[in-house]
Amino acid sequence: MYRFLNGLVKATAFPAYWFCARTKVHYEDKKAQSRKIKGSAIIISNHTSVYDYALMLFLFFGRTLRYQMAEVLFKSKNLARFLKMMGGIFVDRDAYDFSFVSESIDILEKKGVVGIFPESRLPKPDEERPLPFKPSVTYIALESEAPIIPVYTNGVYFSKKRAQVIIGKPIYVRDLWDSALDEKQNIENITEALRQKIIDLGEELKKRSQKKNKNTAAENETTN
Repeated sequence: MYRFLNGLVKATAFPAYWFCARTKVHYEDKKAQSRKIKGSAIIISNHTSVYDYALMLFLFFGRTLRYQMAEVLFKSKNLARFLKMMGGIFVDRDAYDFSFVSESIDILEKKGVVGIFPESRLPKPDEERPLPFKPSVTYIALESEAPIIPVYTNGVYFSKKRAQVIIGKPIYVRDLWDSALDEKQNIENITEALRQKIIDLGEELKKRSQKKNKNTAAENETTN
């Protein structure tokens, strides 16, 4: 059911999505990772808006993304029903219920794609971005052995400017494991490394945008 509904939503809502974002996609290395995903994968990104979910659905158009979703989104019965039908993974941030971890691993072991916003909530205006990542993303990646595909979005929606995202190269967290450290320290270090990767992608996207603006300005001066 969720595959059918995902396809239906993408097919019917694309015009609205294009009006909202008009996404320009960049790649850290397109040969290493494009918008096509083969096999299982974990999508992680910074979290700027509720519209990030829609952006990711259309960014990886060819796959059905099963996104982890906070309990607050399930308070409305109609919305909860819709999100479940879309394949949403319920996460209760106020309870010691980690069933979302096992559910995510099960999806990945069946060659599915799981989407995670590791910050677990939207940052407040005065908070440093991105927020610290939750370690559950690292546990899930370690247990499933699925690659993590990092994505950075500038969070521009409903603007004359286009939304811009950059897709990073896949990360295999086992490659970041340090046998000289205990599990707790490894989990902390890997989780922070994932956050730093998102920050680095954001800096790379900013550099590319600045370079494009300089080139455009230079072309205008030459023309004038």
